[in-house]
Amino acid sequence: MPLTEPYDDHLQPEEQVAAGGNAADLDGAAPTPGDLDPAPERDPDDAEPGAGAADPGPEGAAPEPEPILPEPVRQRIVTLTAAVLPGLPLDEVPVPLRRVAKFAPNRRARLGAPAIAAQLTADPLFRQRVTARVLADAGDLGAAVVDGTAPAAADPVEVAALAYLARPRGWRELIEASGAAVRAGVDSAVVAELVREAEQRATRAEHDRAVARVEAEKLRDELARVREEIGQLREESRQLARSLRETQARERRANELLATERGRAARATADVDAELRRARARLAEAEAAAGVARASAKEARSVDDARLWLLLETIGQAAVGLRRELALDPVDKLPADFVADAFADQSAATGAGAAARARDTDDPARLDQLLALPRAHLVVDGYNVTKRGFGEMSLEQQRKRLITGLGGIAAQTGDEVTVVFDGADRMHGLPPAPRGVRVLFSRKGETADELIRRLVRAEPSGRPVVVVSSDREVADGVRRHGAYPLGADSLLRRLARS
Repeated sequence: MPLTEPYDDHLQPEEQVAAGGNAADLDGAAPTPGDLDPAPERDPDDAEPGAGAADPGPEGAAPEPEPILPEPVRQRIVTLTAAVLPGLPLDEVPVPLRRVAKFAPNRRARLGAPAIAAQLTADPLFRQRVTARVLADAGDLGAAVVDGTAPAAADPVEVAALAYLARPRGWRELIEASGAAVRAGVDSAVVAELVREAEQRATRAEHDRAVARVEAEKLRDELARVREEIGQLREESRQLARSLRETQARERRANELLATERGRAARATADVDAELRRARARLAEAEAAAGVARASAKEARSVDDARLWLLLETIGQAAVGLRRELALDPVDKLPADFVADAFADQSAATGAGAAARARDTDDPARLDQLLALPRAHLVVDGYNVTKRGFGEMSLEQQRKRLITGLGGIAAQTGDEVTVVFDGADRMHGLPPAPRGVRVLFSRKGETADELIRRLVRAEPSGRPVVVVSSDREVADGVRRHGAYPLGADSLLRRLARS
């Protein structure tokens, strides 16, 4: 903001003298602090020019506006005023600046600049007091400025600041010259900055050109490499196209061969189907012939059974007579007991599944006839009978029901009864067997069928042994050893009847 104040010729001569306005001697020396003492009243015309008052204008004319100060000049004026402010007596310091005068030197000009500028503009007496001390500190330069001249080597900002404060004749021209010099300096600085920036831009441009040249070289090398790769890819593409054409040709030949082989396979399949139909027809004929053969064999076996039955009846009567003649004493152990005792010595037992079933005669009357033979031994394939008769029950219930029924048969006939079950371990917790019934479980590694065959082999020749099982393999095996095989249904019917 420009520093403005009323013209000095508005002040009375007494005020100018009291403020130290007569700052120059005849020899042109700068005023000293002693010049601020009050002086005798003088006529304004006696005041020396250049003593800090503005040039008087025509009588009654309005004061001229103050020039606009360059910013460096304004800052220098504030700095000079802030420097001498603490040295003024307290009563000479305006009230608004007394608090500013107590600031630290580095804060006084910065924080108090608005108040100092306003006070210099509004209070000419304060400005004259500041001017006296500033000119005293400026020395020869202050004296030259008061005389209206400025050394060529002097700082134009300093000259303009002193001229504004002292206001000698031609002080406006000094400020304008200083402003022009400041502006020229600023322009020179701007030009220098522009030149520096231009040099920097030129340097950056040169650097960018160098980088661009390097990048261009890299791009050229990359382009050459890419062109080489493109050439290789084109060659590979031609090779792949040639391979594709060859593969397509091989595929066409393979398709033709495949179609030929499919035709041959279709013809072979038709031939195989025809042969299969002929084989099925022959198989049907063979099955019919086998059925006829089985029927014939069954009839022949029935005849053999009738003959065998007649023979058994004859042998039975003879055995009764022989027994009476020999008068054999009853024995404590039967042959099956020896097998059971040997079997009881084994600790582990396991079983396997039943073999294929075979049917013999299922007539319960025949079972009764066989059990009526003297000292007959009834051997029962346990699970074979229970699963056929009451398989819906649990195994424990099946065993219990069968053993109970066999106890009744033993009590009625007085014959020896042995029932055999498959089992990996000896069963625990079984109810006690009825009198005359022996319960065995096959041991580990042996099936109930094998145990039944062992029991039959242990019996002496001629003793009637009846084996109840619908397993054809068991029936055939015991028949070879002289036992009488009967189907499971014969025993089940006998149990149901009782």
